[in-house]
Amino acid sequence: MKNIAIVGIQGIPAQYGGFETLVENIIGENASQEVNYTVFCSSKDYPVKQKYYRGARLKYIPFFYANGIQSIPYDSLSLMRCIKGYDAVLMLGVSGCTFLPIFILFSRTKIIVNIDGLEHRRAKWGGFAKWFLKTSEKFAIFFADTVIADNVCIQKYVQRTYHKHAQLITYGGDHVLRNVSEEKQQDILKQFNIKKQEYAVTICRIEPENNCHITLEAFSKCNQTLVFVGNWGKNKYSQELKMKYSQYPNIHLIDSIYDLDFLYTIRKNCRLYIHGHSAGGTNPSLVEAMFFGCPILTYDVKYNRETTNNKAYYYSNSDQLVSLLENPNLDASDMLQFAQQNYRWKIIAQQYEALYPDRKTK
Repeated sequence: MKNIAIVGIQGIPAQYGGFETLVENIIGENASQEVNYTVFCSSKDYPVKQKYYRGARLKYIPFFYANGIQSIPYDSLSLMRCIKGYDAVLMLGVSGCTFLPIFILFSRTKIIVNIDGLEHRRAKWGGFAKWFLKTSEKFAIFFADTVIADNVCIQKYVQRTYHKHAQLITYGGDHVLRNVSEEKQQDILKQFNIKKQEYAVTICRIEPENNCHITLEAFSKCNQTLVFVGNWGKNKYSQELKMKYSQYPNIHLIDSIYDLDFLYTIRKNCRLYIHGHSAGGTNPSLVEAMFFGCPILTYDVKYNRETTNNKAYYYSNSDQLVSLLENPNLDASDMLQFAQQNYRWKIIAQQYEALYPDRKTK
């Protein structure tokens, strides 16, 4: 048996973001019987503490939240508890990687780091945060035995910047497919006063790098209906957008909803999916949307083109987006086939397991 520790996430059951969803889908029925997983979770984020979930053992780290500035001591403390007893540690993100030089002094455990996107380039971070994230990235790539990139562009960045190979493993998206009765779907659509195949949808955090302002500006210029689900009111950017665009009758601004039946229904029945992300690598929400078989209109950056295999529709400003919205002949069949071939969790779980050693090798 291979004993594998996973650190760097809020925890499971998933209730936050992409890495949590990744962990939830590489354990359980997608995992082989040769792997025992231990997942480190934030005690602050999980008042109800389970010992096991989907076959994985859960251990809780006290005192710290898993996100923001507290992610640094949170990840470091998680690593301290992995020094012995594991064949490999899978680190998700780079926040705690400044602890790795100390970790390797006391442990022979293999270190595998998924560096996520280029966090230090995100607009939301200040100067010090960008410096620290860049430094953490350097530590991750220098001290890790294996580096994982979730996008070809990130893989090339690691090779170009650090002259080190990164293993390419993307995200899955087939977990979003579920059985929801037609009657329940209709009830959900009626609740939000939208009709099947008569609206576009976008789901994201309301941040400048997700170009929410471009999406909203485009829909304010046309008669198309938009359902926009996000964390409205969390920051100044989102508050200003909500104040400006909530007056448009064709724009539905809905606060974040994590109900899986609701999310399935609004994506299953939409005419178009809008993806405005401009940062990161393979965005999980984009991969998920590809499984619904609808045309995807995505912001034109290299990451999104790689993820969609150049089979989506791309825009760089609101006028280009309006032109796409008014095109009645958009197609998504090739991209759906690409998603089914490349973004299934069973395959991705096997790719992760191929990196785990049969015994401690360090």
